[in-house]
Amino acid sequence: MIRKQSYKEQLEVKKNIMLAAGLVSERFPGVANIEFRMTYYQKTADPVLMKRTVSFCPTNYAFFRLDCMRDECTNGGFDLAPLVASLVKDRKPTVKGNINCHGKTENLGHGHASIAYEINIQYRKNGK
Repeated sequence: MIRKQSYKEQLEVKKNIMLAAGLVSERFPGVANIEFRMTYYQKTADPVLMKRTVSFCPTNYAFFRLDCMRDECTNGGFDLAPLVASLVKDRKPTVKGNINCHGKTENLGHGHASIAYEINIQYRKNGK
């Protein structure tokens, strides 16, 4: 029988994932700030679910995966980590695009939710 994780167990798992991600300063030493500007969309009559801006400084965890906002979505979400890594690798300041949730259930198909994003990165002056 599959048992759902308790809230306490879920928090412990999330804590371990955050610790494994490391700090922004450890993963990306040359970065001063990372900002995500996002608009969440869903396939409903009112498609815009929310607009959100999230900032990460060097002391924040470098965890850039966002859960799907649909409660009934399992194992879905949006992983922006590869986009951040690519920007930093190429030392580019910004990227815009769209990403679909990869989770689905019987009631939700592929593309049930998406995010239009803009990622802005400020680099340290010394470049390190």
